[in-house]
Amino acid sequence: MKPGNVTFEQAASIPTALVALQGLRDTARVTAGQKVLINGASGGVGTFAVQIAKAMGAEVTGVCSTHNVDLVKSLGADHVIDYTKEDFTKSDQHYDVIYDLVNNRSFAERRRVLKPDGICVLAGVGGSGMRKETFFNLAGSLTAALRSKFSKEKFVMFGVDINKKDLGVLRDLTESGKIAPALTKTYPLTETAAAYNYLETGHASGKIAITIE
Repeated sequence: MKPGNVTFEQAASIPTALVALQGLRDTARVTAGQKVLINGASGGVGTFAVQIAKAMGAEVTGVCSTHNVDLVKSLGADHVIDYTKEDFTKSDQHYDVIYDLVNNRSFAERRRVLKPDGICVLAGVGGSGMRKETFFNLAGSLTAALRSKFSKEKFVMFGVDINKKDLGVLRDLTESGKIAPALTKTYPLTETAAAYNYLETGHASGKIAITIE
């Protein structure tokens, strides 16, 4: 059932949050009080990940560009790192969980800011489409996951299970006000190609919806 407190366009974007819900709840097993870093916090999945981690009681740090700092703050992030000004892998902070939707840092760099026995969830492969960067980032994720078998810090890839029960969880979180779709752009059906072109830039903020008149 569609959540009663959002538009149809907003509701259409909610199933994408399954990636965030299952990655944080089932793979990372986030608990209240943990420090969670979301790399790619302003994207379609990242905006949901920030809110879901907060709903779980975590202390959330979001990584994004200057243009999206205010957006990530508005989603409830406790801390926001502008990657154009600061490299989170060189910080003195250490995290229980890194939820990585970008995969643009090396195994060693991310391991450096994980707590002992921390986990890095590899949830993305660098954007949509079959671009060259996608294959490089996927290869990097596979390599990191294999290397982590020999370290205390774990790097884990996961697959999304699309199921009715978890869609119900997302509906309840939406209706309770704990998550809200960050819908930033809509395109009419006739401009679907333009929507994909925007998405393929790799710098899309929040969610995009196609409207049908």
